[in-house]
Amino acid sequence: MEQYEKLYLYKRIVQSKLFIDKHFADNIDLDNIADQACFSKFHFIRLFKSIYGRSPHNYLISVRIEKAKKFLTEGVSVLDVSLRVGFDSPTSFAATFKKMVGKTPSAYRGQAMIKKLAITANPLSAVPNCFAQTHGWTK
Repeated sequence: MEQYEKLYLYKRIVQSKLFIDKHFADNIDLDNIADQACFSKFHFIRLFKSIYGRSPHNYLISVRIEKAKKFLTEGVSVLDVSLRVGFDSPTSFAATFKKMVGKTPSAYRGQAMIKKLAITANPLSAVPNCFAQTHGWTK
């Protein structure tokens, strides 16, 4: 009986995580997320943190930053990225991004573009040497 209750609780928490993954760019807050799991906010935060090791808010921010990294790598402007991933302002996005990644979104985008150009110029540079040697791609 207790095993069933745990599975039911986990299912509800996972459902809320999937809600975050799907709606990360929307203006969602703790109330919206906790409603998905049908828990009170405080009980929900405690359960979510015990399962995923971070608060729902921290998880939401990390999802947004990971998506932002993807967009920046594709060459999307910092302003557009901040809006696409759900931040209220480019300033708050830039500050959060720098805090989590260690560099500004512009610097990250610049490095990604340089890396992309280098790989385009020399595709073998992106292949691990041991793999390249195994397949006879190096001398």
